[in-house]
Amino acid sequence: MNDEQLQRYSRQIMLPEFDYQGQQKLLRARVLIIGLGGLGSPVALYLASAGIGNLVLADDDLVDSSNLQRQIIHGEADIGVSKVASAQRSIAALNSDVLVEVVDQRLAGELLAAQVKKADVVVDCCDNLATRLAVNKACLNHLTPLVSGAAIRMEGQVLVVDPRRPNTPCYHCLMQLTGEQETTCSTNGVMAPLVGIIGAIQAMEAIKVVSNFGEPVVGKLLLLEAKTMQWQTFGLPKDAHCPSCGAI
Repeated sequence: MNDEQLQRYSRQIMLPEFDYQGQQKLLRARVLIIGLGGLGSPVALYLASAGIGNLVLADDDLVDSSNLQRQIIHGEADIGVSKVASAQRSIAALNSDVLVEVVDQRLAGELLAAQVKKADVVVDCCDNLATRLAVNKACLNHLTPLVSGAAIRMEGQVLVVDPRRPNTPCYHCLMQLTGEQETTCSTNGVMAPLVGIIGAIQAMEAIKVVSNFGEPVVGKLLLLEAKTMQWQTFGLPKDAHCPSCGAI
């Protein structure tokens, strides 16, 4: 770590449980962010500002004017541009030391598996159930920690899956328990700051995972009801019959 980096990250380095070693872990880390929308925007910005050394951005969408209400990594000049290219420019303006790789297509199959295998942690910021389940399964297969987030209307949730820890649940366990249905912001709406709150928590959890700092919310579901600003944390049991992790 050079003198400029020591100055830049000094407020993190002075944290007693994090210090120089924690920052070094961030600088060496490779984080895969899937989805550069409402959640992926704050995740990418906070991870870049915190000093994650290598960010991999995956999204196949273009910036639309309706995105600008909440997707803060994009601006008016980015309308019609691919989200990963827009995000890459914003990150470069914030922290030029971060190595940014972009995947301008939907991750699936072998491409998804390859990217998950190379990552130290995956942050799932996508907006569809099929992709979430595929990402969850790929993370289980490659023992890669996963930080999953979702936000709709005035409600948000965060779950950390760590396949390296025995007898801990996965995202599919949560779906089995709650019977989660496909919902989208385009049909249900979402309040702009909500995705910022949930995305910031996802970034914090990713930092905790890669730096071994604090205790990530593994085996727990963190819920926010933003109308009353009520937080709840629930223990999430591993489903012995889960189609994704039941046999693990």
